[in-house]
Amino acid sequence: MSGLKAELIRLIADEGPISISRYMALCLGHPRHGYYMTRDPFGAQGDFTTAPEISQMFGEMIGLWAAHLWQAMGAPARFAFIEIGPGRGTLMADMLRATRIVPGFQAAASVHLVETSPVLRAIQTATLSGKADPVWHERVETALDGPAIVVANELLDALPLDQFVMTESGWRERLVGLDGEGHLAFGLAGEAPLASPPQAGARGHIVPVGAVLEQPVMALDLVAQIAGYVAAQGGGAIFIDYGSLESGFGDTLQAMRGHAFVDPLVQPGEADLTVHVDFARMAQAGLCAGAAVHGPVRQADFLLALGLATRAQSLSAEATPEQAAAIGAAFDRLTERGETGMGDLFKALAFSHPDLPPLPGFALARI
Repeated sequence: MSGLKAELIRLIADEGPISISRYMALCLGHPRHGYYMTRDPFGAQGDFTTAPEISQMFGEMIGLWAAHLWQAMGAPARFAFIEIGPGRGTLMADMLRATRIVPGFQAAASVHLVETSPVLRAIQTATLSGKADPVWHERVETALDGPAIVVANELLDALPLDQFVMTESGWRERLVGLDGEGHLAFGLAGEAPLASPPQAGARGHIVPVGAVLEQPVMALDLVAQIAGYVAAQGGGAIFIDYGSLESGFGDTLQAMRGHAFVDPLVQPGEADLTVHVDFARMAQAGLCAGAAVHGPVRQADFLLALGLATRAQSLSAEATPEQAAAIGAAFDRLTERGETGMGDLFKALAFSHPDLPPLPGFALARI
Protein backbone atom coordinates (compact mmCIF):
# COMPACT_ATOMS: atom_id res chain seq x y z
CA MET A 1 0.00 0.00 0.00
CA SER A 2 1.37 3.42 -0.97
CA GLY A 3 2.21 5.94 1.72
CA LEU A 4 -0.52 8.32 0.57
CA LYS A 5 -3.18 5.61 0.48
CA ALA A 6 -2.37 4.66 4.05
CA GLU A 7 -2.53 8.32 5.10
CA LEU A 8 -5.89 8.79 3.36
CA ILE A 9 -7.37 5.74 5.04
CA ARG A 10 -6.20 6.99 8.45
CA LEU A 11 -7.49 10.49 7.72
CA ILE A 12 -10.93 9.27 6.70
CA ALA A 13 -11.12 6.83 9.62
CA ASP A 14 -10.37 9.70 12.02
CA GLU A 15 -12.30 12.58 10.42
CA GLY A 16 -14.88 10.98 8.15
CA PRO A 17 -15.34 11.09 4.36
CA ILE A 18 -13.62 13.86 2.40
CA SER A 19 -14.71 15.88 -0.62
CA ILE A 20 -13.62 15.04 -4.14
CA SER A 21 -11.68 18.31 -4.27
CA ARG A 22 -9.74 17.48 -1.12
CA TYR A 23 -9.01 13.99 -2.41
CA MET A 24 -7.71 15.38 -5.72
CA ALA A 25 -5.62 18.03 -3.96
CA LEU A 26 -3.94 15.45 -1.73
CA CYS A 27 -3.34 12.99 -4.56
CA LEU A 28 -1.73 15.60 -6.79
CA GLY A 29 -0.09 18.00 -4.36
CA HIS A 30 0.69 16.20 -1.09
CA PRO A 31 4.15 17.51 -0.08
CA ARG A 32 5.65 14.02 0.33
CA HIS A 33 3.46 11.70 -1.72
CA GLY A 34 1.71 13.96 -4.24
CA TYR A 35 1.76 12.83 -7.86
CA TYR A 36 3.24 16.05 -9.27
CA MET A 37 5.61 16.56 -6.35
CA THR A 38 7.54 13.33 -6.79
CA ARG A 39 8.03 12.61 -10.51
CA ASP A 40 8.26 13.66 -14.13
CA PRO A 41 4.93 12.36 -15.47
CA PHE A 42 5.36 13.44 -19.10
CA GLY A 43 6.25 11.61 -22.28
CA ALA A 44 6.58 7.99 -23.33
CA GLN A 45 8.31 7.02 -20.09
CA GLY A 46 5.69 8.81 -17.99
CA ASP A 47 1.93 8.52 -17.74
CA PHE A 48 0.72 10.89 -20.47
CA THR A 49 1.95 13.10 -23.31
CA THR A 50 0.98 16.75 -23.74
CA ALA A 51 0.91 18.75 -26.97
CA PRO A 52 4.29 20.47 -26.40
CA GLU A 53 5.90 17.03 -26.06
CA ILE A 54 4.28 15.84 -29.30
CA SER A 55 5.82 18.53 -31.49
CA GLN A 56 7.77 21.78 -31.33
CA MET A 57 5.16 23.20 -33.73
CA PHE A 58 2.60 23.52 -30.94
CA GLY A 59 4.80 25.77 -28.83
CA GLU A 60 5.91 27.75 -31.87
CA MET A 61 2.30 28.57 -32.77
CA ILE A 62 1.54 29.66 -29.19
CA GLY A 63 4.72 31.74 -29.09
CA LEU A 64 3.83 33.61 -32.27
CA TRP A 65 0.30 34.08 -30.93
CA ALA A 66 1.80 35.67 -27.81
CA ALA A 67 4.03 37.91 -29.93
CA HIS A 68 1.01 39.10 -31.93
CA LEU A 69 -0.76 39.87 -28.66
CA TRP A 70 2.28 41.82 -27.42
CA GLN A 71 2.26 43.92 -30.58
CA ALA A 72 -1.49 44.52 -30.20
CA MET A 73 -0.77 45.71 -26.66
CA GLY A 74 1.45 48.43 -28.14
CA ALA A 75 4.70 46.47 -27.70
CA PRO A 76 5.32 47.54 -24.09
CA ALA A 77 9.00 47.78 -23.15
CA ARG A 78 8.42 45.41 -20.24
CA PHE A 79 5.82 42.73 -19.64
CA ALA A 80 5.46 39.53 -17.62
CA PHE A 81 5.50 36.41 -19.80
CA ILE A 82 3.91 33.86 -17.48
CA GLU A 83 3.32 30.14 -17.86
CA ILE A 84 1.26 28.34 -15.22
CA GLY A 85 2.02 24.65 -14.91
CA PRO A 86 5.01 24.65 -17.30
CA GLY A 87 5.67 20.90 -17.25
CA ARG A 88 9.20 20.20 -18.44
CA GLY A 89 9.64 23.75 -19.75
CA THR A 90 9.23 22.49 -23.31
CA LEU A 91 6.40 24.86 -24.21
CA MET A 92 8.23 27.92 -22.90
CA ALA A 93 11.42 26.90 -24.72
CA ASP A 94 9.55 26.50 -28.01
CA MET A 95 7.68 29.78 -27.54
CA LEU A 96 10.94 31.63 -26.92
CA ARG A 97 12.62 30.06 -29.95
CA ALA A 98 9.74 31.05 -32.23
CA THR A 99 9.63 34.63 -30.95
CA ARG A 100 13.28 35.34 -31.73
CA ILE A 101 12.09 36.58 -35.13
CA VAL A 102 9.90 39.26 -33.50
CA PRO A 103 12.06 42.36 -32.85
CA GLY A 104 11.93 43.50 -29.24
CA PHE A 105 9.71 40.73 -27.86
CA GLN A 106 12.31 38.79 -25.91
CA ALA A 107 14.05 41.92 -24.64
CA ALA A 108 10.71 43.06 -23.21
CA ALA A 109 9.67 39.68 -21.79
CA SER A 110 10.29 38.82 -18.15
CA VAL A 111 9.75 35.05 -17.94
CA HIS A 112 7.85 33.72 -14.94
CA LEU A 113 6.95 30.09 -14.22
CA VAL A 114 4.27 29.13 -11.71
CA GLU A 115 5.34 25.69 -10.48
CA THR A 116 5.07 23.92 -7.11
CA SER A 117 6.94 20.69 -7.94
CA PRO A 118 10.66 20.67 -7.04
CA VAL A 119 11.19 17.79 -9.47
CA LEU A 120 9.70 19.70 -12.39
CA ARG A 121 11.46 22.93 -11.44
CA ALA A 122 14.79 21.14 -11.80
CA ILE A 123 13.82 19.84 -15.24
CA GLN A 124 12.59 23.29 -16.30
CA THR A 125 15.92 24.77 -15.23
CA ALA A 126 17.78 22.36 -17.51
CA THR A 127 15.36 22.82 -20.43
CA LEU A 128 15.58 26.62 -20.34
CA SER A 129 19.31 26.86 -19.67
CA GLY A 130 20.75 29.43 -22.05
CA LYS A 131 17.28 30.37 -23.32
CA ALA A 132 15.80 32.31 -20.40
CA ASP A 133 16.42 33.31 -16.82
CA PRO A 134 12.98 32.57 -15.37
CA VAL A 135 11.60 33.50 -11.98
CA TRP A 136 9.67 30.71 -10.27
CA HIS A 137 6.54 31.23 -8.20
CA GLU A 138 4.39 29.07 -5.96
CA ARG A 139 1.31 31.13 -6.80
CA VAL A 140 0.31 33.21 -9.80
CA GLU A 141 -0.32 36.29 -7.65
CA THR A 142 3.38 36.96 -7.20
CA ALA A 143 4.03 36.66 -10.94
CA LEU A 144 1.45 39.25 -11.97
CA ASP A 145 3.21 42.59 -12.29
CA GLY A 146 2.27 45.17 -14.90
CA PRO A 147 1.11 44.13 -18.39
CA ALA A 148 1.09 40.35 -18.70
CA ILE A 149 0.72 37.54 -21.19
CA VAL A 150 -0.33 34.31 -19.47
CA VAL A 151 -0.18 30.83 -21.01
CA ALA A 152 -1.63 27.68 -19.43
CA ASN A 153 -1.69 24.36 -21.26
CA GLU A 154 -3.39 21.42 -19.55
CA LEU A 155 -3.70 23.25 -16.26
CA LEU A 156 -7.43 23.61 -15.59
CA ASP A 157 -8.05 19.87 -15.95
CA ALA A 158 -5.80 19.20 -12.94
CA LEU A 159 -7.46 21.68 -10.56
CA PRO A 160 -9.60 19.98 -7.89
CA LEU A 161 -13.39 20.23 -8.10
CA ASP A 162 -16.40 19.02 -6.14
CA GLN A 163 -19.17 16.73 -7.34
CA PHE A 164 -22.85 16.57 -6.47
CA VAL A 165 -25.36 13.84 -7.29
CA MET A 166 -29.10 14.32 -7.78
CA THR A 167 -31.05 11.91 -5.60
CA GLU A 168 -34.77 11.49 -5.06
CA SER A 169 -34.45 13.85 -2.09
CA GLY A 170 -32.29 16.45 -3.87
CA TRP A 171 -28.61 17.21 -4.44
CA ARG A 172 -26.08 15.43 -2.23
CA GLU A 173 -22.32 15.82 -2.30
CA ARG A 174 -20.20 12.93 -3.58
CA LEU A 175 -17.41 12.05 -1.16
CA VAL A 176 -14.52 9.64 -0.74
CA GLY A 177 -14.89 7.39 2.29
CA LEU A 178 -14.23 3.80 3.34
CA ASP A 179 -16.24 0.69 2.51
CA GLY A 180 -16.98 -2.18 4.88
CA GLU A 181 -13.53 -3.65 4.33
CA GLY A 182 -11.69 -0.40 4.94
CA HIS A 183 -10.94 0.35 1.29
CA LEU A 184 -11.39 3.77 -0.34
CA ALA A 185 -14.84 4.09 -1.88
CA PHE A 186 -17.15 6.73 -3.33
CA GLY A 187 -20.32 7.58 -1.45
CA LEU A 188 -22.77 10.39 -0.77
CA ALA A 189 -23.00 12.85 2.09
CA GLY A 190 -25.65 12.22 4.78
CA GLU A 191 -29.29 11.63 4.04
CA ALA A 192 -30.37 15.28 4.22
CA PRO A 193 -30.21 17.13 0.88
CA LEU A 194 -28.11 20.27 0.59
CA ALA A 195 -29.68 23.38 2.09
CA SER A 196 -28.17 25.45 -0.73
CA PRO A 197 -28.20 23.34 -3.90
CA PRO A 198 -25.38 23.89 -6.41
CA GLN A 199 -26.05 25.76 -9.62
CA ALA A 200 -27.57 23.20 -11.98
CA GLY A 201 -27.41 24.88 -15.37
CA ALA A 202 -30.37 26.23 -17.26
CA ARG A 203 -33.35 27.14 -15.13
CA GLY A 204 -36.46 25.08 -15.61
CA HIS A 205 -34.63 21.96 -16.79
CA ILE A 206 -35.58 18.76 -14.99
CA VAL A 207 -32.47 17.08 -13.62
CA PRO A 208 -32.75 13.27 -13.63
CA VAL A 209 -31.95 11.22 -10.54
CA GLY A 210 -28.34 10.06 -10.74
CA ALA A 211 -27.11 13.12 -12.63
CA VAL A 212 -23.65 14.31 -11.53
CA LEU A 213 -22.88 18.02 -11.40
CA GLU A 214 -19.28 19.15 -11.14
CA GLN A 215 -18.36 22.43 -9.45
CA PRO A 216 -14.90 23.58 -10.60
CA VAL A 217 -14.64 26.44 -8.10
CA MET A 218 -10.83 26.53 -8.09
CA ALA A 219 -10.61 26.71 -11.89
CA LEU A 220 -13.34 29.34 -12.10
CA ASP A 221 -11.62 31.45 -9.45
CA LEU A 222 -8.26 31.23 -11.24
CA VAL A 223 -9.76 32.15 -14.60
CA ALA A 224 -11.64 35.07 -13.08
CA GLN A 225 -8.49 36.26 -11.31
CA ILE A 226 -6.35 36.23 -14.44
CA ALA A 227 -9.07 37.62 -16.72
CA GLY A 228 -9.75 40.40 -14.25
CA TYR A 229 -6.06 41.20 -14.04
CA VAL A 230 -5.46 41.53 -17.78
CA ALA A 231 -8.68 43.53 -18.08
CA ALA A 232 -7.36 46.02 -15.55
CA GLN A 233 -3.59 45.98 -16.17
CA GLY A 234 -3.34 45.12 -19.84
CA GLY A 235 -2.41 42.00 -21.75
CA GLY A 236 -4.09 38.68 -22.29
CA ALA A 237 -4.18 35.01 -21.37
CA ILE A 238 -4.79 31.72 -23.13
CA PHE A 239 -5.95 28.41 -21.68
CA ILE A 240 -5.72 25.20 -23.73
CA ASP A 241 -7.19 22.04 -22.30
CA TYR A 242 -9.57 19.18 -22.97
CA GLY A 243 -13.23 19.61 -22.19
CA SER A 244 -16.60 20.66 -23.55
CA LEU A 245 -17.85 23.76 -25.33
CA GLU A 246 -21.20 23.54 -23.53
CA SER A 247 -22.07 22.91 -19.89
CA GLY A 248 -23.71 19.65 -18.91
CA PHE A 249 -23.93 16.89 -16.34
CA GLY A 250 -21.60 13.94 -15.89
CA ASP A 251 -18.75 12.48 -13.87
CA THR A 252 -15.51 13.34 -15.71
CA LEU A 253 -13.03 12.42 -12.97
CA GLN A 254 -10.41 10.10 -14.42
CA ALA A 255 -7.01 8.67 -13.51
CA MET A 256 -4.19 7.73 -15.86
CA ARG A 257 -1.05 5.73 -15.30
CA GLY A 258 1.28 4.37 -17.93
CA HIS A 259 -0.84 5.92 -20.70
CA ALA A 260 -3.87 3.86 -19.61
CA PHE A 261 -6.95 4.71 -17.56
CA VAL A 262 -7.09 3.28 -14.04
CA ASP A 263 -9.49 3.45 -11.10
CA PRO A 264 -9.12 6.90 -9.43
CA LEU A 265 -9.19 5.30 -5.96
CA VAL A 266 -6.79 2.40 -6.44
CA GLN A 267 -3.40 4.14 -6.58
CA PRO A 268 -3.70 7.60 -4.99
CA GLY A 269 -0.55 9.63 -5.57
CA GLU A 270 0.68 7.16 -8.20
CA ALA A 271 -1.70 8.14 -11.03
CA ASP A 272 -2.63 11.44 -12.63
CA LEU A 273 -6.10 12.71 -11.72
CA THR A 274 -7.91 15.05 -14.11
CA VAL A 275 -11.37 16.29 -15.06
CA HIS A 276 -12.87 17.71 -18.24
CA VAL A 277 -12.98 21.50 -18.38
CA ASP A 278 -16.35 23.26 -18.72
CA PHE A 279 -15.25 25.95 -21.17
CA ALA A 280 -18.64 27.64 -21.28
CA ARG A 281 -18.43 28.38 -17.56
CA MET A 282 -14.79 29.43 -17.83
CA ALA A 283 -15.68 31.90 -20.58
CA GLN A 284 -18.51 33.30 -18.46
CA ALA A 285 -16.17 33.71 -15.48
CA GLY A 286 -13.74 35.73 -17.59
CA LEU A 287 -16.51 37.84 -19.05
CA CYS A 288 -17.88 38.63 -15.59
CA ALA A 289 -14.37 39.66 -14.54
CA GLY A 290 -14.38 42.37 -17.21
CA ALA A 291 -12.20 40.83 -19.90
CA ALA A 292 -12.88 40.42 -23.60
CA VAL A 293 -13.42 36.71 -24.27
CA HIS A 294 -12.08 34.95 -27.36
CA GLY A 295 -13.48 31.50 -28.03
CA PRO A 296 -13.60 28.81 -26.92
CA VAL A 297 -12.66 27.11 -30.18
CA ARG A 298 -11.43 23.61 -30.98
CA GLN A 299 -7.67 23.14 -30.88
CA ALA A 300 -7.49 22.01 -34.51
CA ASP A 301 -9.29 25.13 -35.73
CA PHE A 302 -7.10 27.32 -33.53
CA LEU A 303 -3.77 25.84 -34.63
CA LEU A 304 -4.71 25.68 -38.30
CA ALA A 305 -5.80 29.33 -38.24
CA LEU A 306 -2.39 30.23 -36.79
CA GLY A 307 -0.58 28.53 -39.69
CA LEU A 308 0.23 25.05 -38.35
CA ALA A 309 -0.08 23.45 -41.80
CA THR A 310 2.37 25.94 -43.31
CA ARG A 311 4.85 25.37 -40.49
CA ALA A 312 4.61 21.59 -40.91
CA GLN A 313 5.29 21.91 -44.63
CA SER A 314 8.27 24.20 -43.99
CA LEU A 315 9.82 21.80 -41.50
CA SER A 316 9.18 18.80 -43.74
CA ALA A 317 10.87 20.47 -46.71
CA GLU A 318 14.16 20.56 -44.80
CA ALA A 319 13.81 17.16 -43.13
CA THR A 320 14.86 13.61 -43.93
CA PRO A 321 12.07 11.25 -45.05
CA GLU A 322 11.92 9.75 -41.56
CA GLN A 323 11.76 13.19 -39.95
CA ALA A 324 9.11 14.34 -42.43
CA ALA A 325 7.01 11.31 -41.54
CA ALA A 326 7.31 12.17 -37.84
CA ILE A 327 6.33 15.78 -38.53
CA GLY A 328 3.28 14.59 -40.45
CA ALA A 329 2.29 12.22 -37.66
CA ALA A 330 2.59 15.00 -35.08
CA PHE A 331 0.53 17.34 -37.24
CA ASP A 332 -2.17 14.68 -37.58
CA ARG A 333 -2.23 14.03 -33.84
CA LEU A 334 -2.53 17.71 -32.90
CA THR A 335 -5.40 18.23 -35.35
CA GLU A 336 -7.16 14.85 -35.19
CA ARG A 337 -10.93 15.16 -35.30
CA GLY A 338 -13.56 13.16 -33.46
CA GLU A 339 -14.63 12.83 -29.82
CA THR A 340 -11.26 11.45 -28.73
CA GLY A 341 -9.04 13.29 -31.23
CA MET A 342 -6.91 16.06 -29.75
CA GLY A 343 -8.02 18.48 -32.43
CA ASP A 344 -11.64 18.37 -31.30
CA LEU A 345 -11.36 17.25 -27.67
CA PHE A 346 -8.98 20.07 -26.75
CA LYS A 347 -10.21 23.67 -26.77
CA ALA A 348 -8.55 27.09 -26.68
CA LEU A 349 -9.98 30.00 -24.71
CA ALA A 350 -8.40 33.45 -24.41
CA PHE A 351 -9.01 36.66 -22.49
CA SER A 352 -7.69 40.14 -23.14
CA HIS A 353 -8.02 43.78 -22.21
CA PRO A 354 -11.32 45.02 -23.67
CA ASP A 355 -9.59 47.63 -25.83
CA LEU A 356 -7.53 45.09 -27.78
CA PRO A 357 -8.64 43.88 -31.23
CA PRO A 358 -9.74 40.28 -31.94
CA LEU A 359 -6.89 37.83 -31.39
CA PRO A 360 -5.56 35.46 -34.08
CA GLY A 361 -6.85 31.92 -34.06
CA PHE A 362 -10.30 32.83 -32.83
CA ALA A 363 -11.79 34.34 -36.03
CA LEU A 364 -14.87 36.30 -34.89
CA ALA A 365 -15.29 34.30 -31.67
CA ARG A 366 -15.02 37.30 -29.39
CA ILE A 367 -17.49 38.33 -26.67
